[in-house]
Amino acid sequence: MTESVKERVKTEGKDHRKLQVAENNETVKLKRKITLLNGVAIIVGSIIGSGIFVSPKYVLAGAGSIGVALTVWVSCGLLSLIGALCYAELGVTITRSGGDYAYILEAFGPCLAFLQLWVNLIIIRPTAQAIVALTFANYALQPLFISCNPPDTATRLLAALCISTLTAINIYSVRAATRIQDVFTLAKLLALAIIIITGLIMIGKGETEHFKEAWENIEGPEIGAGTISLSFYSGLFAYAGWNFLNFVTGELIDPYKNLPRAIYISIPIVTFVYVMTNAAYFSIISPQEMMLSNAVAVTFGSKVFGIMAWIVPVFVSLSTFGGVNGLLFTSGRLFFIGAQEGQLPELMSMINCKHFTPMPAMLFTGTLSILILISDNIEALINYLSFVQWLSVGMSIAGLIFLRYKEPNRERPIKFPLIIPIIFMIAVVFLLVVPLYADTKNTGMGLLFVATGLPVYFIGVKWKSKPRVVLEFIRSITHTGQKVWLVIPEEEEIIKINPHSDIKEK
Repeated sequence: MTESVKERVKTEGKDHRKLQVAENNETVKLKRKITLLNGVAIIVGSIIGSGIFVSPKYVLAGAGSIGVALTVWVSCGLLSLIGALCYAELGVTITRSGGDYAYILEAFGPCLAFLQLWVNLIIIRPTAQAIVALTFANYALQPLFISCNPPDTATRLLAALCISTLTAINIYSVRAATRIQDVFTLAKLLALAIIIITGLIMIGKGETEHFKEAWENIEGPEIGAGTISLSFYSGLFAYAGWNFLNFVTGELIDPYKNLPRAIYISIPIVTFVYVMTNAAYFSIISPQEMMLSNAVAVTFGSKVFGIMAWIVPVFVSLSTFGGVNGLLFTSGRLFFIGAQEGQLPELMSMINCKHFTPMPAMLFTGTLSILILISDNIEALINYLSFVQWLSVGMSIAGLIFLRYKEPNRERPIKFPLIIPIIFMIAVVFLLVVPLYADTKNTGMGLLFVATGLPVYFIGVKWKSKPRVVLEFIRSITHTGQKVWLVIPEEEEIIKINPHSDIKEK
């Protein structure tokens, strides 16, 4: 982790690596295979996970009434759209994979970028993947344990199987991974369509009593700015994932056109689906019943579908399965880019010669997620997620504003009025400041995790003159990994070989 891969190309075995690549006459690099439809599926599939099936309870608790709750859902969608527009500008200005990491690196340099990479490495990505996989396993097993909760061991084993299977698929083929994302995105939209249509039918039959007093507060704690801000937190949790396509910009076909188009299509779809789903919930479930429910969609299904109520947890499990796939797909690319910049071990910057996928990075993120499943403190890690995630987003938006002043003449295929990122930045600051007062302990722990990256950065990245024995050990690990997994650094050019000559031609 002392220098970028580009600076290390003149290393032992270079000709041998290129000779192997040349025999296939194809450059070993990540290919642009993600279409507009795949991009829409990645965004929609990453956003719609477990949130819409669980978060409505917490949004309602903070909002205090049905009317305010629905307003919060619409507002969260608009805020996500504004943020996504900012990321569209960033994505076509800095056209490389890596998302927040790439933007912070470009704007503020390697130290702050590494801290963002570090918290994604040890908290955000593996914990998020483990949580969504556990949600998948819990709902998948629910029909088998109707009268009780599924056993904890069985749930964790199925979650580990989910992560292992999807990691293997992402290693095998980019096309297979994106097809899975397409199929499971369609499945989750179908599940929500069933809920929405059922709700509309019930409203058409006159089931509107819960809407008659939509703006009256339900019984509970006093509603104020603090509770509504927490309501926004829960709503935005359900919208998390709107910036995930930016992590794979380098593999998107025609990113200048397809990145913004995917955003323009995806966010309105998700916002419409979320608002209509909540309206459907309230056509059947009273605010009091929603407050007592641990899984709103399951409560809805048990009241409407009767003996067929098992179909709801099955659809929820399909939804979360696609969510795990989207997380794994983008996580691998994030760590791959970080390794290319020399901020993670070189082995993680390498691509499998046969499948053209970042195998070591995918194996790393999958393995770490499975290790998180073993932990008994996953709930504690969840509490640190939101603050650290919004801190990363805030740094990226600050980078966008900073680059506007630092490089005003830089080519920007998309350039929105400066008021757009400023409005979003104000919202992000609000989302960062509120937890400092409302949840000081967990916010402090989140900041502490960020700070632990500083010694790692100075020892692992900045310290160039490491002892020879350390460098030899790292090199031996890298070479062993290359041989076992058949991986090499990403190539920038094809080397052709004339079989009748010893001379290599470019």
